[in-house]
Amino acid sequence: MANVAVIGAGFVGLSSAYWLMQDGHQVTVFDPAGVAGGASFGNAGTFANYACIPVNNPSVFRDLPRYLLAGDSPFRLRWSYLPQITPWLLRFLASSGRRRYIASATALSHLLARAQDGYTQMTSQANLAAFIKPSECLYLYSGATNFTASESTLSLRRSLGVNFTVQGRDDIARLEPGLAPIFDRGLLYQGSWFLSSPADFLRALTTSLVAGGMQMASSVVTGLRPQAGAVHVSTDAGQTGHDWVVVCAGAHSKPLARQCGDEVPLETERGYHIMYPGASGLISRPIGWAERGFYMTPMAQGLRVAGTVELAGMKSQRHQGLLDLLHFSSKRAVPGLDAPSEPWLGLRPTLPDGLPVLGRSRDSARVIYAFGHQHIGVTLGGISGALVADLVAGRTPALDLAPFAASRFAGS
Repeated sequence: MANVAVIGAGFVGLSSAYWLMQDGHQVTVFDPAGVAGGASFGNAGTFANYACIPVNNPSVFRDLPRYLLAGDSPFRLRWSYLPQITPWLLRFLASSGRRRYIASATALSHLLARAQDGYTQMTSQANLAAFIKPSECLYLYSGATNFTASESTLSLRRSLGVNFTVQGRDDIARLEPGLAPIFDRGLLYQGSWFLSSPADFLRALTTSLVAGGMQMASSVVTGLRPQAGAVHVSTDAGQTGHDWVVVCAGAHSKPLARQCGDEVPLETERGYHIMYPGASGLISRPIGWAERGFYMTPMAQGLRVAGTVELAGMKSQRHQGLLDLLHFSSKRAVPGLDAPSEPWLGLRPTLPDGLPVLGRSRDSARVIYAFGHQHIGVTLGGISGALVADLVAGRTPALDLAPFAASRFAGS
């Protein structure tokens, strides 16, 4: 039995703790924000097994000027942040050529094909099935032109094993009569599901893990120092030694990776949500609106509208314009909505090639990385945790981790 420190109490970190404990390890999870204190709290709650198309794709060269300038764009760049983010943007554009885009999509599809394997045992053993809602995601287009423009990515999804059916106007109205009749086409993704409350799911998982011996620590991890046979973890409460350390700190993982020999170009996508209390009955499933870049998900607390992307670093204030856009767009899609509440901002960890970092650090095989899951941390949390446990145990992982290695950025 090993003593393992897991840094981060989101979907990836707690899933890692679950799978490590299945192997009999003693696990301590460090997170000053507590369980689901970051991006794992406010996401759309979707199990998006179809999400193999990375943001970096050839269409950005066509669409980026419109995204930057349009008033209803779901993407915003704070121009004051441009000097800091320019190196990342250049890497992002370099990763958006067709060859690298296809490589990223293929790697993601292999990971997503095993995503359900990461949750099936966990949800049955930890009594989490009650949070899982089996309704499949409906992704909508309000303009025929935009649907036509997406056909190349839909063809790629099909070739990578994603199953979906195309829905027309009448199909959409039959599936979701609460929607306004403004959508021309839709995609219904088979095998997808959603959570009634992502945060409550993780709290229930934590309760189960703590009952099994997991320890929670609210300390801030400030440093990692790998040595032969151990890793020393420095926190604001002192120093501890561990046999293994797993870095699942999301948007805060970059400095920890640097201390372990890896310069990872990790940035932050600032995502927003608003809630409509008592409105979860207006739709029955997660609904995405392609042109507006958001999802609406019926949850236990109400209808959550989550999405948009802002590049502005970690410390900027909320962008009221993006919250207003979510409100305006959601009321246009679902006329029965009233006033929203609970505006939220979360920090998504994002890498320029659209892939997470999964694997060992350069300086020590005893430091394992599992971060940078961008928009699909809920979906990939379970399988990422299982892969972490494989690496700690010395088992051959269920899939090739080379495309996700931190070393892919070395020298680039």
